[in-house]
Amino acid sequence: MALTQRSHGSQLRRPTLEDVARRSGVSKSTVSRVVNGEPRVRPEVVERVREVVSELGYVPNQGARQLVTHRTGAVAVVAAHPADRLFLDPFFDCLLRGIRRELARHGAQAVLLFLDEPDDYARVADYLGGGHVDGALLFSLRPGDRLPEMADRLGLPTVFGGRPLLRDGDTVHGHAYVDGDNRGGARQAVQHLVALGRQRIATVAGPYDQENSAADRLAGYHDVLLDAPADLVEKADYTRQGGADAMAVLLDRRPDLDAVFVASDLMASGALQTLRERGRRVPEDVAVVGFDDIVSIAESTDPPLTTVHQDVTEMGRLMAHLLMRDDGARDATPGGSSVVVPTRLVRRGSA
Repeated sequence: MALTQRSHGSQLRRPTLEDVARRSGVSKSTVSRVVNGEPRVRPEVVERVREVVSELGYVPNQGARQLVTHRTGAVAVVAAHPADRLFLDPFFDCLLRGIRRELARHGAQAVLLFLDEPDDYARVADYLGGGHVDGALLFSLRPGDRLPEMADRLGLPTVFGGRPLLRDGDTVHGHAYVDGDNRGGARQAVQHLVALGRQRIATVAGPYDQENSAADRLAGYHDVLLDAPADLVEKADYTRQGGADAMAVLLDRRPDLDAVFVASDLMASGALQTLRERGRRVPEDVAVVGFDDIVSIAESTDPPLTTVHQDVTEMGRLMAHLLMRDDGARDATPGGSSVVVPTRLVRRGSA
């Protein structure tokens, strides 16, 4: 139970910064740096101060803290997707879990903003520029999206989920981002199918004219299968139904296909459903490999899904970490503050 200190007589008072400093044996400025999550404090000092904060039940005065630090304690998480679709995708749930955990470590909270309609850009820009948040995490961007330009204009610290691209495919420079090795992971998936002796390997690609990750995963497929015919490639959105519909199109067009690389686990679950409905055995008739390794999906499909693993929760944590550190989003340079998370193939029953 937290210790509540007393002042004169029996009147209760809230523990102060001075109380924490006195009990910890450090200066008030050191306590302030620890409470505000600032660097340059020895780990053993951070641990001691946090112990005392917990013992005393110290709660920072948020009003005074904002005046001193010019921080709101809030971070915008902006998604260029409709909210109803976002919450149906376990990928985003894992990403948000990592973001929330890291923000909580810094005493900050996430504010979710969605870009459902074109008019939402102006609404979100007004909110971001109104001093309501200390920074923004932006994801699900399309090539040529206006969000990077918006962030530059506002001068707001930002980190991107995925590599922000221009319409011509060039990387938008000067922004920190966290991405998975989408192209390398796709290569691993297709190389595995080739090693199994599969001859007619199709792919259900994401919306590669809209999603940066989808374009990279399709490029990884073509890295291995340079001469893959166009009729083995079908595009879909990152949904279960999209994967099911795309698989049906591929089977109608190429009934002889014997393997398929699907650009997300959620789409792969739909593809497996279609294969089952069409009487195709997996992996005997058609081998299937997904991407993401969302365990709630991959371990519950029939058969369990072979897929490319990327640590999605860690990607969310890294996004928040880059934003919250002193030099993160303000001085981001490609290859410096940006992080590409490695991928690896996880073999289960589908391939």
